[in-house]
Amino acid sequence: MKTIEVCPSTLRPGFSTYSPQAVKELFDGVGVSPFIDIDFENERDQQQAMENMNNMSISGAQEKFSAIIDGGKIRLAHKGEQATYILKPAPFNLSLSTRKQIPANEHLTMQIASQVYGIRTASNGLCFSNSGQPVYITKRFDVINGVKESSQEDFATVLQMTEEGSDSNFKYHGNYAQIADAIQQFVPAWMPQMEQFFRMVVFDYLFANEDAHMKNFSLINRNGEYFLAPAYDLINTCIHIQSGSDLGLMDGLSPDIEKSDVYDRTLHPCRLDFERFAERIGLPKKRAASVLDMFMEIPQKTYALIDHSFLNDKMKRTYKRVIEERKTRFIRQSE
Repeated sequence: MKTIEVCPSTLRPGFSTYSPQAVKELFDGVGVSPFIDIDFENERDQQQAMENMNNMSISGAQEKFSAIIDGGKIRLAHKGEQATYILKPAPFNLSLSTRKQIPANEHLTMQIASQVYGIRTASNGLCFSNSGQPVYITKRFDVINGVKESSQEDFATVLQMTEEGSDSNFKYHGNYAQIADAIQQFVPAWMPQMEQFFRMVVFDYLFANEDAHMKNFSLINRNGEYFLAPAYDLINTCIHIQSGSDLGLMDGLSPDIEKSDVYDRTLHPCRLDFERFAERIGLPKKRAASVLDMFMEIPQKTYALIDHSFLNDKMKRTYKRVIEERKTRFIRQSE
């Protein structure tokens, strides 16, 4: 059985299981074992999990399974049960050599977003199969006390973007200003939500999430009132695969704003481009500056979280190198 020395949720050292803070935030105060009885790397267990199609959806290359807490243990939800958690094991596609590091990557990136940059995220952590393989776990934010109390609509749905013919890449079409315009349209008190969205977009760039597409941002509809959903699916994609694009959407930040000379010359946006984007989406300069200032340096806490994470040593070094490269791009001065 895997030896645990840091909290599998908060990454605080000195814990052999979930810390009290994690128990409160992730499991609503219920003590839960970090070990699960299903091994997604085992062919028989994998097949058993996949047979229950009601409990699985596939987003991109990674499988997702519905789960609940039962007697202090995490288990897959049965048909008809209201799932309260989502499990994301390492992708079953064996062609990706670093696939087993993906759950730890997503967990780390989500923790950095919330702990360092104050981004509201879906509660999350890791659990472990009997073989010691990490499995990402996140609490569903549309289910409260076991009851589905709100609906979630991603921005591909909000903007009525659908798969046409064989174009399965529809979720990568468009730009981030379209999401911002929809936030203004549907969210009554949109300014604080817009600042949160802006922070998420800047974070995705600095932490190399090149998969930040339309379906990875959502609105929550609660009794007819819309709110920006907590951030989810944050991951440093560049430590696994290079997509060739800094941003998840094909049209980037917005076609309505002039690119900086740095962007034109290097094909990578800098701070000035995000300042212009902030103005385009209606954020006051002071609010935008306070967000952007946070990303001018990489705080020591970020490095500490990386060091305490469940990535292997090689991937930790790669993670640091990638975000340092992104920071260098971001702080370049435009003429």
